Amino acid sequence: MTTTFKVKFWEIKKRTGRKRPYPVRWLTDKREHSEWYATKALAAGRLSDLTRAARNGEPFDVDTGLPLSEIRQRNSLSFLEFCQSYMDMKWPDAAATTRASTVEALAGAAAAFVRDGVGRPEVAELRGVLSRYLLPPTTRDDELSSGDQEVVSWLVRNSRPLVDVTDAVAVRGVLDALASKLDGKAAAATVYQRKRAVLFNLLAYAVERELIADNPLTRVKRKAVKVVEQVDPRVVANPGQVARLLTAVTYVGRRNRDRGAHLVAFFAVGYYAAARPAEGLALREDDCTLPEEGWGVLALGESRPAAGKRWTDSGEVHDRRGLKHRGRKEVRQVPIPPVLVGVLRNHLDRYGTGPDGRLFRSPNGGMVSSSTYFRVWEEARLYALTPSQVASPLAGRPYDLRHAAVSLWLNGGVPAPEVAERAGHSVDVLLKVYAKCIDGQRETVNKTIEGLFTE
Repeated sequence: MTTTFKVKFWEIKKRTGRKRPYPVRWLTDKREHSEWYATKALAAGRLSDLTRAARNGEPFDVDTGLPLSEIRQRNSLSFLEFCQSYMDMKWPDAAATTRASTVEALAGAAAAFVRDGVGRPEVAELRGVLSRYLLPPTTRDDELSSGDQEVVSWLVRNSRPLVDVTDAVAVRGVLDALASKLDGKAAAATVYQRKRAVLFNLLAYAVERELIADNPLTRVKRKAVKVVEQVDPRVVANPGQVARLLTAVTYVGRRNRDRGAHLVAFFAVGYYAAARPAEGLALREDDCTLPEEGWGVLALGESRPAAGKRWTDSGEVHDRRGLKHRGRKEVRQVPIPPVLVGVLRNHLDRYGTGPDGRLFRSPNGGMVSSSTYFRVWEEARLYALTPSQVASPLAGRPYDLRHAAVSLWLNGGVPAPEVAERAGHSVDVLLKVYAKCIDGQRETVNKTIEGLFTE
């Protein structure tokens, strides 16, 4: 490192046509440096810090243009340490599933952003200790095996300084790591975009704490991967197919405590009320208005997504959350047709409720696991569908019942705002996600076009 006391500063002058139009510019021994800011106040504050260091007689690094005290401060914080501080900040208010996905993304980034030190562990080992021990605040004091301890020690020694992310080549390498799976194959577009968003937010937090001047991801251009956000029309089952699937569910596990029959109402809620599986798992008797005749109402106000014991505050597999994209205590009132009213009344008559009033539960009274209802659904598809349909995406997941319901309502002429309200979407998201599932007036339009050819 070469240092100098010869530092010269320029006056701040606005440059139009830039996202950050206010530059802080200075020379260290004839080498020019600049940092750009969105407001003049931010630029003036940064210039004040630099000039104060020069007046105090601090030496400046010629290559970076920074005072030595600032370099020491920045280099003292590793990328791993900053990821840990970010998780400490995010953890208390984050949903369990968000905690898990954030840790997954940061584990990939932190495993890639290391020096090539002697004895470097495999990437899978690095990601493993990061996910299990180093990133979640609740597991950092856990006892480690000798093998894991060696990996942790290497990682702590070789995690690069946070300030190194300002190098475009370095941060591009991290993005490449996030875009790949452990086997070297490309990750799904949605996975990459989610992990990139986590990294972007991490670096934005570093800017907020004034540890780096700007977010380097805004300067790194990487080929955008197309993300498919629309529902595939091939997964959407028609009413007849759904009816056969629900009947087939009753045949699953007849010798195992009516394993399938107990879940018929659960799947029916997903179809007739367009409820997400996590919303159906949380349904209680008090949430149901079930008249003897006519339409009823479900008051959906809680969601129980499966996240894993490591990520929930309660230590349970299922988190306890409000509705997706809604306020914590907001309730979504969903009118339900007589057919679902009857299914739910029969379910309550036959199975009752658990101690907490929930309709659907495991044999020991706990939450029904996603693996359980997925297995039941897979077996029901074998009974209800033809071999070619089983091999297709048709109703491949229980969540596809919700897609079938929303598509049916839209194609049946139910106004989009009403469909959005019942499904818990905004109208914009609804029409975007289900654009390919809306048949509209295709047959009428086709006849019109056909007529044009004969004129």
